[in-house]
Amino acid sequence: MTRLRDLGITIGEFPTGPFNAITDVKDVLVGHTTIILEEPRIARTGVTIIMPRRGDVWRNPAFAAYHSFNGCGEMTGLLWVEESGQLSHPIALTSTHHVGTVHEALVAYAQEHGHTEHSSLPVVAETWDGWLNDMDGFHLKARHVYAALGGLDGGPVAEGNVGGGTGMICHEFKGGIGTSSRVVETKSGAYTVGALVQANHGSREDFRVGGVPVGRLIDPSETPVPWPEPAESSSIIIVVATDAPLLPFQCRRLAKRATVGFARAGGVGHNGSGDIFLAFATGNELGEASSLRSLHMVPNQHLNAMFVAAAEAVEEAIINAVVAAETMTGWQGRTVYGLPTEELVQIMADYPTVGRRLPRAPHHQ
Repeated sequence: MTRLRDLGITIGEFPTGPFNAITDVKDVLVGHTTIILEEPRIARTGVTIIMPRRGDVWRNPAFAAYHSFNGCGEMTGLLWVEESGQLSHPIALTSTHHVGTVHEALVAYAQEHGHTEHSSLPVVAETWDGWLNDMDGFHLKARHVYAALGGLDGGPVAEGNVGGGTGMICHEFKGGIGTSSRVVETKSGAYTVGALVQANHGSREDFRVGGVPVGRLIDPSETPVPWPEPAESSSIIIVVATDAPLLPFQCRRLAKRATVGFARAGGVGHNGSGDIFLAFATGNELGEASSLRSLHMVPNQHLNAMFVAAAEAVEEAIINAVVAAETMTGWQGRTVYGLPTEELVQIMADYPTVGRRLPRAPHHQ
């Protein structure tokens, strides 16, 4: 698996965590199940699960909030996230036709582990993989969700054609799962901000890397777009995590900043796009208590660095999803080409403005 920094290309100004992944946020785990089948029907699909608090999120929720940049998509459980300000389940990313299956499997898993006295409203999000995947085959089963839960890990995260991102397309290159992180120093302390995306959106002409219009500079005769006419719908799910002690309204503010990273990489929010962003913060303990609870909160005036970090992590996560993904042929013999990384490296080297960023001014901290 190749990532953007493996190519010698660095974007943003803040340092990454050790894995440059959402798992750099303490006790955040990620698991994938990938389904690639030729018979009895073509399958290019799967599920990705993000688990906060190392599996204790049912009894010790995390403050959370969401932002819908464009709402032609689905993420279940958001009404309760908005009402309670808390996330009390793992987050699952999958294909549009598998939302129900994944939701039911997560409820069953919670029942089997004694968690349903707290909540049975899982968060399941989707993007459409019907160009490469025969979606009407309903390939994903409960056992696949259980396999992803069984494979949860806090180390490096597989990207590209994996899990829920298996059949996805991003900026008319092969897309999928991508992740990144940033570590920031604020006046309230040092915190990690991580992002994971399921990228299935965008036009070729809008794709940018570090501000460079890469999509317009790649020859379509050498790397064709997938379809004869521009797609009418596309989507991205973005999950932002932090170990900072943020309250729900601050999580919403952080989720909104995912829009900045989305736009930097070329996202627009087209009419048929489901661009739904969720942020959670694990810096407060919210387990059961019989009396008043004391909470911590980063002052709003100390959040600027975290806002920048969220934008940078999202931008790089999207680009990592494209760089890591490989050419795939799927349903009806359709082929979606991976980003030509050697050409990307050459474009970035030749483009005259790359790398000319000014140092950060102190007031941003």
